[in-house]
Amino acid sequence: MNDNALDCLVVGAGVVGLAVARSLALRGQQVVVVEREARAGEGVSSRNSGVIHAGLYYPPGSLKARLCVQGRDLLYAYCAQRGVPHRRLGKWVVACEASERAGLEALYGRCADNQVGPVEWWEAERLRQVEPDLRAHAALWVPASGVVDVAELVMALSADVERAGGNLLCHAEVSRIIAESNGLRVFFRGEPESNAVLCSRVVNAAGLGATVLARRIEGYPQEQVPRLYPAAGHYYRSRRPVPFKSLVYPMPGMHGLGVHLGFDLAGEARFGPDVRFLSELDYRFDDSQRHVFGEAIRQWWPALQDDDLLPDFVGIRPKLVGPDQPNPDFMISAGHEHGLPGLIQLFGIESPGLTSSLALGEHVADLLCAERQVSPA
Repeated sequence: MNDNALDCLVVGAGVVGLAVARSLALRGQQVVVVEREARAGEGVSSRNSGVIHAGLYYPPGSLKARLCVQGRDLLYAYCAQRGVPHRRLGKWVVACEASERAGLEALYGRCADNQVGPVEWWEAERLRQVEPDLRAHAALWVPASGVVDVAELVMALSADVERAGGNLLCHAEVSRIIAESNGLRVFFRGEPESNAVLCSRVVNAAGLGATVLARRIEGYPQEQVPRLYPAAGHYYRSRRPVPFKSLVYPMPGMHGLGVHLGFDLAGEARFGPDVRFLSELDYRFDDSQRHVFGEAIRQWWPALQDDDLLPDFVGIRPKLVGPDQPNPDFMISAGHEHGLPGLIQLFGIESPGLTSSLALGEHVADLLCAERQVSPA
């Protein structure tokens, strides 16, 4: 950032921020990524299921539906090319009761609308022949779902940014941004004002801190800054050997995809997450709802006991709605919407943000290309 001027500044070195920076750097832009934590990927990216989603859950035509399917294919190809550990495990989406059948049928129909690819309908009798421990009235088999090593993905994306001429600066927190006629002047906490950097383009990919950063932008319409509703998700491991080799998901709820079974790249099983709205960010593990958590799993795996569950970790999702409203789409606000050309705000980038990350990077780069005539790839 010498000469106190820069083409592109990306705030937030999670998977999405790094994917955006990579797309811009590969288009020949001078890019710097700033991260307030000690290293990249320490926020939302490091505390989730690590699942590569197929794209069946999201309303047709939404950003989530389009970018999830595009991002899924890009991510599998990228991981194979860059040697990022991943496994295409497939996923069972189960209707545990007859009352859930209509919802499962709706999901099945949505697969074609979202161009998810091959998905199979399984009745209970057929399912019992291959998964005798799985309790279900009916299920969808989704072969495109899988898992990825998020830490390795973060390292690969970081390396790509630097290889393309970009830089990553950690322990760097943006304190305020001032919109000027020739760009966006960015100030950093603990640095003299003379060290402020004039940026042609700024991408706010700060995750849980995105709304806080947006309120620090002088000249930005504050009525367009959404409220953040942080929601904790608890994850447990199991003492009991898990008889399944694929992901298992119940029917989705209003605020998440249900307490499901996932795996890390070592094959260790993990259950979660639940959804608990918070008044403030708190990563302490609250084990008081273990029985409720276990009951959710027993809907589809009756053999599990509460004592089988071992607390693992807590992740927090940057939700844009409270407990009584359904999940909205990704909120991506560009200059033609808020009046500050060169500024892109990414709000509410929760699931399927990881799966969508590479597609999100291209989408944001395209938006900036349209606004500032960045050279296309």
